Amino acid sequence: MKTSRVSFAAALAAGSVLLLSGTAFAHVGVQPVGEAAKGGYATLNFKVPNERDNAATTQLEVNFPVDQPLTSVMPQDIPGWTSNVEKTKLDKPLTVHGKQVNEVVTKVTWSGGKIEAGKFQQFPVSVGKLPENADQMVFKAIQTYDNGEVVRWIEEPKEGAAEPQTPAPVLKLTAAGADHHDAAAKKPADEAKNSDADHKDGHEAAAKSGSDTTARALGVAGIVIGLGGVAFGVASRRRTS
Repeated sequence: MKTSRVSFAAALAAGSVLLLSGTAFAHVGVQPVGEAAKGGYATLNFKVPNERDNAATTQLEVNFPVDQPLTSVMPQDIPGWTSNVEKTKLDKPLTVHGKQVNEVVTKVTWSGGKIEAGKFQQFPVSVGKLPENADQMVFKAIQTYDNGEVVRWIEEPKEGAAEPQTPAPVLKLTAAGADHHDAAAKKPADEAKNSDADHKDGHEAAAKSGSDTTARALGVAGIVIGLGGVAFGVASRRRTS
């Protein structure tokens, strides 16, 4: 009896860890590497878990909001995967670094690789400039499996409402610092000649910052639940005695 109760507690703890892990990796999500500040550049990670035991993920399509146009989207090379960037013409050109921009990125598709069962893949993208008049951006994503199944992560989460079954990745934008705006205001007009070099530097700086903390959170949760299982087993043993 004692052994069975302790075994049950251990199984319950292990099952809880698996349940939490499944929840944390259940959805396609987006995370900033470092800070995603309004009006600036940032590196984003689109995190894609494989939710199926009998199929591999073979394609990810991320749609960029047309009402929040990004003039630059640069995918990072990922071994085994090919990225395709699609653009669309603007009705009204934008001015970026003193240059007229007539088209923006609307979609990036990764294909050719595989995310096997029980694993995930991150798809880094350097983007800019982020909108200055919004608190978030919603990226609708479509995940395709090698058995033909397609999962559309396109439902926009609503504040105060229950989480949708297939939520779209949402990027939270932080307020830009005063230094950022002051520096932009003090730029001389002739800096427009070096805009391409500045643009590249902005992407490289964004790509070097930040880290992913999901794995650490899962590890802590596993330890806490495991200790709870041990405590339950000890308590059951004492009551039996």
